[in-house]
This record gives sequence, structure tokens and C-alpha cells, in this order.
Amino acid sequence: MITLNRRLKKDHPEPTNGISSDPVRRISVRDKLLVKEVQEMNENLPASCSVHFQDPNVLSEFVLTVAPDEGYWVGGKFKFSVFVTEDYNMAPPKVKCLTRLWHPNINTDGDICLSLLRQTSIDEHGWAPTRRLKDVVWGLNSLFTDLLNFEDPLNIEAAEMYNKNKTEFQAKVQEYIAKGKR
Repeated sequence: MITLNRRLKKDHPEPTNGISSDPVRRISVRDKLLVKEVQEMNENLPASCSVHFQDPNVLSEFVLTVAPDEGYWVGGKFKFSVFVTEDYNMAPPKVKCLTRLWHPNINTDGDICLSLLRQTSIDEHGWAPTRRLKDVVWGLNSLFTDLLNFEDPLNIEAAEMYNKNKTEFQAKVQEYIAKGKR
């Protein structure tokens, strides 16, 4: 994992004559936080999750893969793009599901209904500056187990199908998983 000091030295090497012609580059609060939080996130990943950075020097963008080992979605692999904005940690990361799936809390456009990802939430479980990237990872992972919510769905059709016919719901989930493996 790249450290912030190495990143700064790489981006702005020390001048040989001791005089710098470039103005001093300020490190954003986000970037300072990300160095610690990415390491913490990687150390605390659930067994069913993995993280991939397209560019290891850009800690603000990564893809999270969740491969549930229990529940309706077992056998599937679901990818989420995570983008940490400049106003992090005062605002939550932007998260989008990249894999089409049949889920009551994720719609077909990849939008996600998870209170942790909301700036404000009436249930007091929304984003707060004390939250970390590991909380986002654990929250997304839990959407496939204990945070699954059929009472307040984003995909109403999926929730209604579950309430009416769990066998049909399971078949539809598996149909989507099968399509994703092709």
C-alpha cells in the first residue's frame, strides 16, 4: 500500500538546489483520511468481500466485490463502485452497484437503499463524520444478509414478489446470478 509521504515525494520530488519553483501542494483532508482508512478497511474486510483499486495511487476510487456465502444471493458476485468525494468525511462516499441483480434494496439502475449512504436519515443511521470506509463495506455486505429490508424497498417489485411467493423470488434471484456468470 502506498503511503502519503511516498506519494507526495513521487508527485513533488525535492529540488536539488533547495529552491522549489512549484507552490506547495496541499493535501486534502480526504486524502489524509484515506491513507489510514484504506489500510483499516483492508485489514477488516469480511471474508465474502474483496477490494480492487484500478490505480493503487488513487485511494478515492475502488471496486468492492461481495460474494455472499449465505442467503438468497449465495453463489453470486456483486460489484460496487465506490467514489470518495472531496467533502469526505462530512459526506458519504458515492456508491453504485455495477452488477444487475434482483434485490429489494438495489434497483436495476444500481442505486442502493442503505441508510448509511444517506447524508441525512430519519432513522439516525445515516452518514456521520465518525463513520469509516470499513462501515460502508460491512453495510454493503450486510445487504445480502441481516440488513436486507423488504419493508422499505427501493425495488418494490422484488419486495412484492418476495412477500407473495418466496420460491418465485428465489428463482428470479438465481436467474440474475446465472446471467451475471456468463
